[in-house]
Amino acid sequence: MKIKVKCPAKINLDLKILNRRPDGFHNIESTMQAIDLYDYLTVSAEIAPETTIKLSGNSDEIPYDEKNIVYKAVKEFLNFTQKTAHVEVFIEKNIPVSAGLAGGSTDGAGVILALNEIFGRPLNESKMHEICAKLGSDLNFCFVGGCKKATSRGEILENAEFVKRNISLIKPINLGISAKEAYTKFADKEKTPERDNFVNDLEWAIIGDYEELKTIKRLYPNAIMTGSGSTFYIFDTQIASLNGYWVKNSLSTITKGCEVIY
Repeated sequence: MKIKVKCPAKINLDLKILNRRPDGFHNIESTMQAIDLYDYLTVSAEIAPETTIKLSGNSDEIPYDEKNIVYKAVKEFLNFTQKTAHVEVFIEKNIPVSAGLAGGSTDGAGVILALNEIFGRPLNESKMHEICAKLGSDLNFCFVGGCKKATSRGEILENAEFVKRNISLIKPINLGISAKEAYTKFADKEKTPERDNFVNDLEWAIIGDYEELKTIKRLYPNAIMTGSGSTFYIFDTQIASLNGYWVKNSLSTITKGCEVIY
């Protein structure tokens, strides 16, 4: 059986870091919002004597092996449901990589949804959320989408007020920032009153280190970095083409998360 899933990107409308946890993650408070920029997964699976997982896709920026969160999500789902299967996933990547837009997390959540459909819905939503939480901090949000207040390390969600807004994105083409780098810089940076001027604590932590990010802020002072960067978003503004930058206009906030389309 083969199905296709669309997996939306997310932006952080705000992001405050509270403290470091014993497990190495940080406790956060963030309002997360899904937007209509999608990766698409084409997933096929069938029961087999032993598990094999084959990933492919249209991007040369991501691995297609056990390092990919989609691969990890497939293994976790099969282990959780005690199944062995041959699984193939084609990843159509439209969400930039290492961009603070949860591109990897939304793909991980999407393949869990896909496999649950293919195998006749053996898991309820609560169990699928349990798998998501094992794999990362943003998967639970990407699974449901909309607008949510996220706490703990991001996996605990409650509804927040949804507002329909027009969104534009801008990202330096050759600059990706990992969550590990951003959180490490936050932990190492001396806390100053300037931090209160930033909606996103991680923007405060890293913007001084990258001229490309300073350029975005100079051109669009109201732009806000999402997640650990390096993407910025701005409401109700068309961003002009800029050499060395990826720009996406005419996006909007949405109420859904990962969704089977056939």
